[in-house]
Amino acid sequence: MEKLTIAQKELYDWLVQYIHTNQHAPSIRQMMVAMNLRSPAPIQSRLERLRKKKYIDWIDGKARTLKILQSRQPEGLPILGTITAGGLVEPFTDDQSEILTLNLLLTQPNCYALKVTGDSMIEALITEGDYAIMQKVADPDRIKDGAIVAARVDGDGTTLKHFHREGSTVMLKPANPKYKPIKTEAINVELQGILVGVWRGYSH
Repeated sequence: MEKLTIAQKELYDWLVQYIHTNQHAPSIRQMMVAMNLRSPAPIQSRLERLRKKKYIDWIDGKARTLKILQSRQPEGLPILGTITAGGLVEPFTDDQSEILTLNLLLTQPNCYALKVTGDSMIEALITEGDYAIMQKVADPDRIKDGAIVAARVDGDGTTLKHFHREGSTVMLKPANPKYKPIKTEAINVELQGILVGVWRGYSH
């Protein structure tokens, strides 16, 4: 089969996961949102390319008939049940009906990773050596107070903190009482990303 471009693979992987999870095809609008696009034209172009390369197909003139031609299942880990961090519960069973997929987190549009140094966010369960998965900020005005962001402060560098607006000023609050909040004029702050996940490895 022909190889896919990065943009085509991004859409294809998302389609595989969406259809596997929801058991039906998404709308063009849903694809636009997932790919962070404002026009349907790029989505339609990618779909045509995927169809031509025989990764997908659909019935012309009928909505939501898109199907995946390859039998590839989304990559991930089987979810075998639940486990408590308190008392004892019944052991998990070997029921693999659900899959934990990490590829959607790691391949979301406009995402990147930052390796964390320091301990100013330990009470948010983010510690040194973790990888913060960030998504670029399309509209800073829509970021909610309390969100964890990567913020560049003029003259002070970039930091990972809780974001709060206070009128014309911005407060960047740590999650560790050892550190003081950073308060500055909003014009001095560039929001470079919002936290969408944290990856932590453990050595045995």
